Amino acid sequence: MKVVEISTAGGPEVLRLAERARPQPGAGEVLIQVAAAGVNRPDIMQRKGSYPPPAGVSDIPGLEVAGVVVELGAGVAGLAIGDRVCALVAGGGYAEFCLAPAPQCLPVPAGLTDVEAASLPETYFTVWSNVFDRAALRPGETLLVQGGSSGIGVAVIQLAHALGSPVFATAGSEEKCAACVRLGAQRAINYRSEDFVAVLNAETGGRGVDVILDMIGGDYLLRETAALAEDGRLVFINTMGGAKTTVNLRDVMVKRLTITGSTLRARPVPFKAEIARRLLQHVWPLFEMGKIRPVVFRSFPYAQAAQAHTLMESSEHVGKIILIAPSPN
Repeated sequence: MKVVEISTAGGPEVLRLAERARPQPGAGEVLIQVAAAGVNRPDIMQRKGSYPPPAGVSDIPGLEVAGVVVELGAGVAGLAIGDRVCALVAGGGYAEFCLAPAPQCLPVPAGLTDVEAASLPETYFTVWSNVFDRAALRPGETLLVQGGSSGIGVAVIQLAHALGSPVFATAGSEEKCAACVRLGAQRAINYRSEDFVAVLNAETGGRGVDVILDMIGGDYLLRETAALAEDGRLVFINTMGGAKTTVNLRDVMVKRLTITGSTLRARPVPFKAEIARRLLQHVWPLFEMGKIRPVVFRSFPYAQAAQAHTLMESSEHVGKIILIAPSPN
């Protein structure tokens, strides 16, 4: 099978097309003939050498795919050869064929293309686990999304809005801010020209927001504790602005704040299976009702994986970037 592999740690140019043996599904796994694969920030980190795959996982990048089930491993129930699925995987997505734990596969929502479906798993598993499980966002509570135009951002804005929460978002241009508002944000804040703490205080009458989803880290933490309401929750899912910072513990104590975070890739299959169950119950119907939708900025063939990574690192996109697998012979 054709794959996109990382020849050595480095820039986008180290991605190359290669041939690998077609994998065989083990117990509890399925083999998916990949139609499209999502590009995500962890892929960039892996390519640079700072986020290696967990033990026993393919070194081929790619954490989400969409396609057709072509083989079943022993003990797989509830899936059949020929099923159209999208799946969360711990690696191996940039390939013509990809192994996936059966419990991490979800049906492609009615009406969606493979390219659109490939944009969903890593994003929505991450959003549900962190915003609705860890931070326990409830209808009516307010949410701030740092990086609202990212793949994660466009998903959480739509989902939180659809489930009854007022959403605020930060973005780096007026065009991106406008896109966030179109997706359901009550107010988008241009972080290059506005102070999100001041804007949120004005918008909430000085109360602050209940939950913040942050993929920046660094010196944002001090301002985020100032922007949170009493009993507020702050969830970290990335540290693009730095992993070390300073915290105002008085804010934490006086407001009774919760600061948490998580990574998803190395979590066990049963944990991810439970998220999949909740997505199927609570989120997939929203796609089929048209209340939320995939936002795909651009797609590239596997041979142009380097261009896809270059675009992601530029942060010029709004939504997801997708790789399209070669057509089967």
